[in-house]
Amino acid sequence: MLVLVHEGGHFFAARYFNMKVYEFGIGFPPRAVGFYTDPETGNRQWVWGKGASKLKETVSGDEKENEEEFPATVYSINWLPLGGFVRIKGESGGKRDEEDSFAHKAAWKRVVVLSAGVIMNFILAAVLLGAGFMIGLPASGDVAKDPNAIVLQEPQPTIQQVQADSPADKAGFKMGDEVLSINGQKFSDSEKLVGFIQENSEKELNIQIERGKEVMTLAAKPDLLKEGDKEKKLGVRMQDAAVVKYPWYIAIYKGFMAAVTGVAAIVYGFYMLIKNLIVGQGMPFEVSGPVGIASVIGQSARLGIHYLLNVTAMISLSLAVLNILPIPALDGGRILFVGLEKIFGKDKTEKYEQAAHTVGFLLLMGLIIVVTYRDIVRVF
Repeated sequence: MLVLVHEGGHFFAARYFNMKVYEFGIGFPPRAVGFYTDPETGNRQWVWGKGASKLKETVSGDEKENEEEFPATVYSINWLPLGGFVRIKGESGGKRDEEDSFAHKAAWKRVVVLSAGVIMNFILAAVLLGAGFMIGLPASGDVAKDPNAIVLQEPQPTIQQVQADSPADKAGFKMGDEVLSINGQKFSDSEKLVGFIQENSEKELNIQIERGKEVMTLAAKPDLLKEGDKEKKLGVRMQDAAVVKYPWYIAIYKGFMAAVTGVAAIVYGFYMLIKNLIVGQGMPFEVSGPVGIASVIGQSARLGIHYLLNVTAMISLSLAVLNILPIPALDGGRILFVGLEKIFGKDKTEKYEQAAHTVGFLLLMGLIIVVTYRDIVRVF
């Protein structure tokens, strides 16, 4: 759904500006199956096999002589399920003299088309969060104090994240677990709960949790999580989580503001990630690829529709922020080259652009392979 919405943004923006779209694909080539509507007969025609659509040209934007092998836009499913694409006539700078070419259009129109996917991911997140606030959405304890909020579930110390290979992870704690008591003592907020764990860090703790409708007790003993740590910890991030809803006319606004806040948090997260990697401090938090995302989605679905809406919205915002970064092969990288073209001219940037997008894509695929391997090891 997220890929469909993102690529749909590019597609409809391109069509709005009268650009010819060769193909709207889910996944990356080689092509598995596709179809188009014959403009002469109005009949749907099926396309089986890879055809002229190849991974290298799709990534780099390079255009071949036989690109117009079909008389209308092909809607395709492709074999590499790692995203999607919209192939637009002239996106590599060719056919600049033809009015339906991407390269023929003004720079601002090209920027709109390139950023439309990111905008659609933001809009989707705002809609999901708005809908969530209409039926009830997990929120911090501070939100529950809002006079307009209707509290469906009072704030309760809740696990927001479990660090891999930590005592909590080995004991079986999961995101969304509500902590009811530790060694028989109940807590009303996360701050006091964390303080109790620190005071009893040398003991094994019997922690009673509620997971969905099931109540269970798990045992874990705090430990040093990494070399250089001075305090023993369980390896969880806690937050006082409530479930709140709003009247529909307030929920729409709250959903939009939550999306804005989410973007700010994700941008800061990317900043910390890149900064720590540059200075050699390692990753400040766990990074997940497709397998890890599937695991989180599964956990969220088991916790209920309100958690699933929340996590889906955050993944949509993450997709938006990642794509707008000025990295070759991503939307932000293509926007960067539109700007460079305005500064240095098309002749000086065109010969570097295709190579940059190809190298960028290969590096991203390498990163996905590494992260997916880590995800699989973590899951099994």
